[in-house]
Amino acid sequence: MHTLLVTGPGGAGRTTVAAATAIAAARAGHRVLVLSGDPGNPLAALVGEATGESAEVAPGLTAAPAGEVLVARVDSGEEFREELVALQERGSALLGMVGARPMGAEELTELPGAEQFALLRALRRAAAAPGIDLVVVDMPPLHQTLATLALPAQLRRYLARLLPAERQAARALRPVLAQLAGVPMPAQWLYEAAARWDEELAAVQAVVEADTTSLRLVAEPGPGADAALRTGLLGIALQQLPVEAVVANRMLPQGSPDPWLAGLVAQQEKYLAQWAGKTPLLPLGHLGRDPRGPEELGQLPGAEKLVPRAVGTSAAPAARRAWTVEDRRAEDGVLVWVVPLPGAHKRDLDLVRRGDELLFAAGPYRRIVSLPSALRRCTVSGAALVDGELRVRFTPDPGLWPRRP
Repeated sequence: MHTLLVTGPGGAGRTTVAAATAIAAARAGHRVLVLSGDPGNPLAALVGEATGESAEVAPGLTAAPAGEVLVARVDSGEEFREELVALQERGSALLGMVGARPMGAEELTELPGAEQFALLRALRRAAAAPGIDLVVVDMPPLHQTLATLALPAQLRRYLARLLPAERQAARALRPVLAQLAGVPMPAQWLYEAAARWDEELAAVQAVVEADTTSLRLVAEPGPGADAALRTGLLGIALQQLPVEAVVANRMLPQGSPDPWLAGLVAQQEKYLAQWAGKTPLLPLGHLGRDPRGPEELGQLPGAEKLVPRAVGTSAAPAARRAWTVEDRRAEDGVLVWVVPLPGAHKRDLDLVRRGDELLFAAGPYRRIVSLPSALRRCTVSGAALVDGELRVRFTPDPGLWPRRP
């Protein structure tokens, strides 16, 4: 199974491309599941209304047939209510001890950010659906998508720092203290909850980082999309997410006698040429109006090329760019950590080391990563941006680095 996350700058036509990709793959003989959390259900107008009853396609995930594909919708409000009610039930003894009164499901309204967690949970469940060849996920706009995909790793790091398992003090005394107090000890309950959260987050992170998961970006060639795409690609590189292709959406036909339309075509071609070579490009033509229904989706010029080449094969959709460590001790006395950041400018970047971690800042994006073991015994001695690569130099610490014989 392959998972394709479709995103792009706001207003670029992400939902249309997600639906067109799903329809094209289904017509090529693949079983396709479309996942969306977009309010208002805009997918229904594109892939068609449900033609059958919803059924469970994976534990905790239901989908309904809609034309040629299966569609699963994420109800973040329902997810939020179920999770909070379950959390109250697990901590009922503690809540009773402090005099708290539990809330009923009917009085709960979801908080900001709940939709991100619901989407990630649905993504994990969809990746476990048997018999599916391709999962197409209609993601939020690009910046929000990157923040969502970074959540599992970030939250796991926060849990490890705030509730480290190795510092669960007096674990052996907790059962005795619980009997004396008559209620479960808060620390025990808290660590058990943290362990469950970490397990859930690890499963989601595994799907995000799987070789069978990749991004497809949607952009309408123009100056606004060019700036948004450059910034977005920088964040994607920082998160080491593979880009399967960029869909150049709403491409206008060439050869128009109208000077105004010819000018728009020339502008699109200009930006298309600038994007060429960075990532694979998939031009998708304009119908002159927004497509309505699966038949019109199939009529989009270039729609037949939207089927990911890796679907139905054992090949990975796109390669992840590794961050390699170059040993240059013999030549320069340093080790170099090479971080690919294509399109970055020096003004976009910042580095801060804290213990065995390095904070990377690239434009509006941040990522904290653990240093490879060899670099933990070194000090940061400089960095340079060379041909789209951030090359961070590390000098071995004589007090920690073993001497050569």
